[in-house]
Amino acid sequence: MDKPSSELTTRTIPADNRLKGRFRIWWQAARYHFVAPSIFPATIGALVSWAVNYAFSTWYFLLVIAGVVVNHIALNMTDDYFDFKHAVDHLKAGEKNPYTGGSGTLTSGLITPQAMFRTFSVLYLMTLAIGLYLTRERGLPILAFTLFGIFCSIFYTAPPLRIAHRGLGELALLINFGATIGLGSYFAQAQQLSLEAFFATLPCGIMLFSMIIINEIPDLEEDRQAGKMTLIASYGRRTSIKLYGLSWAATYLLIVTGVAIRVLSPFALLALLSFPLTYRSLQVLREQYADPKRLAPANLAMIKAHALTSLLLIAAYAAEGLLHGADGIQLALLLLILSLFYLPAALPIVRAPRTA
Repeated sequence: MDKPSSELTTRTIPADNRLKGRFRIWWQAARYHFVAPSIFPATIGALVSWAVNYAFSTWYFLLVIAGVVVNHIALNMTDDYFDFKHAVDHLKAGEKNPYTGGSGTLTSGLITPQAMFRTFSVLYLMTLAIGLYLTRERGLPILAFTLFGIFCSIFYTAPPLRIAHRGLGELALLINFGATIGLGSYFAQAQQLSLEAFFATLPCGIMLFSMIIINEIPDLEEDRQAGKMTLIASYGRRTSIKLYGLSWAATYLLIVTGVAIRVLSPFALLALLSFPLTYRSLQVLREQYADPKRLAPANLAMIKAHALTSLLLIAAYAAEGLLHGADGIQLALLLLILSLFYLPAALPIVRAPRTA
């Protein structure tokens, strides 16, 4: 009797190829290309400590970066899981925007909901373990930052709070992916809080708010049908244009104000060089806000503008520290760790066509 085709397929595919296939599926589920908004504020917070306080530990920085990355992957999977449970991410064929929606691993059956749930639960426990270790080594505030980050990640879409469904998710992510990560990273190095670290990392949170706003536009109808009342689902696409423009204006204004009142390094003005990308994304948004596919270049320009602004802030504090005699070897180690974690997220964005 002939064997079922599925069994034949399993037996004829080499084990290493099957392993690579599973890795690709879980890598898709992780959505690592969206993890950079955690990496940047963590890096800037540590860099401010290195440049201003001359306090930096490579080991603590590595743990902070690992913790925020693991937590962000867990957030991505949690979002996928609960959106799948509530039938949110089911875009019609031909309307899919590659920079919005979930990973597609649950809707396509590549991963079971149970496996996804177990995986992100383990990832949250890993984040908590890193936070507890850093709390023991560096101080109690680390625990507060860790618990707040985990709380926002879980209840972004998880019941009973489901803050993304109540028009509060965007604000929660602004707070979490700006000053919360940034100050937590800074405290892990300097063991104190700082207005400069706050000003230097808050733009990252505001930019993430911008990214969430523009990414919610293609999913507006599906979100409404599922009862996920994001800001855009509540107030419409035209409002999104205003919110997007205002949030970017707030980002640049905060940087200029910080330099003007001498809270930020004068080199922070380098971050304004990202404006052409920001302007391009806003221009496409105004023209294509009603067409999810044609809006994709605006989403891509937004991701690049966020990255460039953050990297220029990193460059600003690298220059500030070197100018004032901070340890160059420590800077090299920091940049090495940044590269190891960021490059896998950056490459898909760099390679993406502008008309994606």
